[in-house]
Parts: sequence; structure tokens; C-alpha cells
Amino acid sequence: MFPWLGSRPITDILPKHILDCLRRIEERGAIETAHRTLQICSQVFRYAVATGRVDRDITPDLRGALPPVKREHFAAITEPKAVAELLREIDSYQGSFIALCALKLAPLVFVRPGELRAAEWQHIGIEAKEWRYFVSKTSVQHIVPLSTQAIEILKELHPLTGHGRYVFPSERTPRGDRCMSENTINAALKRLGYGKDIMTGHGFRAMARTILDEVLGVRVDFIEHQLAHAVRDPNGRAYNRTAHLPERHKMMQTWADYLDGLKNGADVISIDCNKAG
Repeated sequence: MFPWLGSRPITDILPKHILDCLRRIEERGAIETAHRTLQICSQVFRYAVATGRVDRDITPDLRGALPPVKREHFAAITEPKAVAELLREIDSYQGSFIALCALKLAPLVFVRPGELRAAEWQHIGIEAKEWRYFVSKTSVQHIVPLSTQAIEILKELHPLTGHGRYVFPSERTPRGDRCMSENTINAALKRLGYGKDIMTGHGFRAMARTILDEVLGVRVDFIEHQLAHAVRDPNGRAYNRTAHLPERHKMMQTWADYLDGLKNGADVISIDCNKAG
């Protein structure tokens, strides 16, 4: 938006000016980004109203101007035997070392792909074995307990990217001031033979959610906390980010050990697709 609107006084900006910029985004196929950009413009205008710079937020005038976002199902592998094969394929990945580390860490932490690629070293506590950061999607502070296996990956990667801001920097920015592209994980999976109709970066969340519940028998509220979903107590109040933290540390280590067992050929329990509930 800035190249076209950044130098204009906000009082001079009309809905058509915003729409012209959004059309540029829409034309490259990024419909969801266009909608998100409109939301950010609305936030700017609401702040301008609150500080007396304009009389109203003009962005509601554009309601319906953009095509709706088509929500796609994120493909995921949830059958333990197939998970084992995927993990072994990841270990054989021949792409960049940074992408390999991201692929290895993704199933261990099962965060949203955007959160993984934007991970910052300043938020990683190696000694505490925790990754603490703000989840913009749900506007909450989140804690990811880090298993021994996750710590080993981060320690191996630190000499390469630890001088910069991001754990997984873009390979196009040697100084590390930009994070990895949103397409990197899915592109790496595709190179391994897992197209987006089989497995996606987001699919590691469904993988963990399904197996932790149906195979390992972990309490669902522990899993939901770790997925950074909204979890409320019996009185309807939202739990804080430290809820059940010791138990979540144990869960994440159990999960990492389970994945190691799968990868190394341990006997696996298949999920009963006809199971009720």
C-alpha cells in the first residue's frame, strides 16, 4: 500500500484509492492477502478517528468489493505408518540446510507455518527449553515447550543463522533481516513427493492433534493449549498461557520420542477410522 498511498494525507485517501491497491494484490492471486490488507487499512483509519485525524473509517464502504476467500482444507498425514515414512523422507531431504531444519522442527512443535518461519532467536530459551512468542491470529502470548530433539536441531542451526534475527531467514537476504518464504516448507515437501493434496506445512498440526489424542491418549485440553486454540475453564474464562505448562513439557517430549520411535521402525498402532467420537 505504501508506494501508492504512503505519501498522501489520510484525509485525501478515498475508498477508490484503497481499492486500486487491493486490486493489484488480487490480480496476482493473493485474495486472502488482499482481505488482510483491507483489515489493516481499517485499523489505521480507526486509529486516525481516535486521534482526531479523520471523521470516520472509510473501509466499510468497500464491503463486498473483493471476492470471498476460498477456504481450502489443509492436507495432512495422520496414519502413524505414513507418518513414519514421511519422517524418514524428511531426513533424506537434499535441499538447503535451513529448510531441512525447518522441516525437522515442524512436526516437533506443530505451530502454524507462519509462526514457524517467523521464529526469532530472541524468543528461544535454550536453557528453559521454551519458545515464547505472540500469536497474532489469536492475539495471545504462547509458549511452546521444546523437546530435547527440538533443542538439538536449534543448536545445530544456531552457528549458521544465530547472528541474525530469524531462526529461518530467507536465503535471499544473507544478513537475516527477512524470514523464510511462506512457500518454502510446502515446496520442500513437494520435492519429497508430498504434494499439497497429500501433506502441507499446516498439516503437521492435524497430525499431532490426531495422534496425541487417538494413539497416545493425551488430554484434549493439553493438546488444544499447545495448538494455541482458545481454551476456557468451566466458568468460561480463558486460561492463561502458562496453564498446564509442566504437563505440556512432558507431552512435547513424549511426542518427540514417539516420532523418533516411528522413524526408527517401532511397531505402530493404526488409527481406527471407524472409532466413534
